[in-house]
Amino acid sequence: MNLRKILFASAALAALAGAAHAENLLKWGANRDIGSLDPYSYGDSFTINVLNHVYEGLVRYNRDLKIEPALATSWEILDDKITWRFKLREGVKFHNGNPFTADDVVASLTRVSDPASPLKGNLPAYVSSKVVDDHTVDITLNGTYPLLLNDLTNIHIFDKEWMTEHDALKPTDIGANVEGYATYNANGTGPFSVVSRQPDAKTVFARNPDWWDTPQHNLDGFELLPVNSAATRVAALLSGEISFTNDAPVQDLPRLEAAPNVNVLEGVDLRTVMVGFPFRDKLSTGADNPFGNVKVREALYKAIDLELIHKKVMRGKSRIAGATVAPAIPGYVPELDELPKYDPEAAKAMLAEAGVPEGLEFELNCLSDGLVNEEQFCQAIASMWARIGLKPKLDVAPRAVQTPKRTGGTTDIYILGWATLPMLDAYSPLLQIFHTKEGNSGVFNWGGWSFPELDKLVQAAGSELDTAKRLALETEALGIVKKEHIMVPLHQQPMAWAVTDAVSEMPLFPDNKPRLWFARMK
Repeated sequence: MNLRKILFASAALAALAGAAHAENLLKWGANRDIGSLDPYSYGDSFTINVLNHVYEGLVRYNRDLKIEPALATSWEILDDKITWRFKLREGVKFHNGNPFTADDVVASLTRVSDPASPLKGNLPAYVSSKVVDDHTVDITLNGTYPLLLNDLTNIHIFDKEWMTEHDALKPTDIGANVEGYATYNANGTGPFSVVSRQPDAKTVFARNPDWWDTPQHNLDGFELLPVNSAATRVAALLSGEISFTNDAPVQDLPRLEAAPNVNVLEGVDLRTVMVGFPFRDKLSTGADNPFGNVKVREALYKAIDLELIHKKVMRGKSRIAGATVAPAIPGYVPELDELPKYDPEAAKAMLAEAGVPEGLEFELNCLSDGLVNEEQFCQAIASMWARIGLKPKLDVAPRAVQTPKRTGGTTDIYILGWATLPMLDAYSPLLQIFHTKEGNSGVFNWGGWSFPELDKLVQAAGSELDTAKRLALETEALGIVKKEHIMVPLHQQPMAWAVTDAVSEMPLFPDNKPRLWFARMK
């Protein structure tokens, strides 16, 4: 073992001891665990968010969700209009002490854009990158593209030397059960380092004393504690066993608000919750699939009582959505937000007209550890569809079980929540969900649909540098999504965080991403 490794091991042991006895140790009780320590392992915004405390991108969102420099200090578009040159921050070190250089950026971009990478769709215009010098990188795109900086906010930079040493230059994919060294180990440049990990039990993070930025937090570290049971999570918060949760159950908010030692932070998430349909020929039962017919999709939409779900299941805390993106997302216009009239009798007649057999059986795939009250609103929707003569089979299981069914096309109707991350722009769902599945496009097109007119609009928006023209193209594409009911929106889910009185500052962000480098404890 060389000197650097000895020093790194000593520092890790010191961090472990320090975190265990930390005075300002925040205990984060989440509704589930992260899937991996590799942020490229699956397009899961929660895992990516947690690991954003460890790994960093070339740019990042600030407190106002505006893009600012991070590992890059400046950038420019070169004369060819498709090459971006980034000047990198000097003096930055990875948690193991290795210096941050241009080689790390190129290796990281190569890894995340690999054909086997589940996050390749997060860099849709990327072609290649090259080292100009130790602190300058050129990124070449497949054409003019206005949203590269938005994309790069969640493309985390790895240490090339560390990846080479541990045979981790290729991506992992937890959805396909492809693991590697980076699945269980981490080495970033961020404000916190990983000290220890027990999957589904506890992951311990320690403050990085050598972080290049000036800390606004006062944490010695934090623990991520998956607490799947909502009742247990509430009890742990009330007793002080956890000091923060980003998933306070909406049904328990009155109780938490009444507690003298708890503060509740509320808002509405940018994430839109939607119902997705299969367009393949056969259902999972082997029966002919009628959901490729827009009239059938419209009928199922009319049969959902959105107001009832809002009032009873979401406790009045959600925002009923008629559009597949939230009002704050560029590309949204109010005309897209018109709601269908709840009319089960009309829905039943439409199904009969379309030749859908009475008692049609199909699966409704939902997550037990996914969206806010997902299991409950799935039960409600299944009941509503049963009233119009269908027989949905409710399939509720953890994400790890359901994801292979969705990506493999072996389930039928499913629920998807999309927060337009990391772009914060309508181009994100248009490209990753609604575009035909090909190359880096349609990565989350699990239904297998294809609308050439929509694809053309999305592709045009992706190369339009004039913002007004680009947003007009996106709005037109969203109009096709709505007209065809490719996916039908339910709501923007409520966002409820809660902290104990040991926490003095915890900014609530509309993208529902905790950023603990802004948190403070008393």
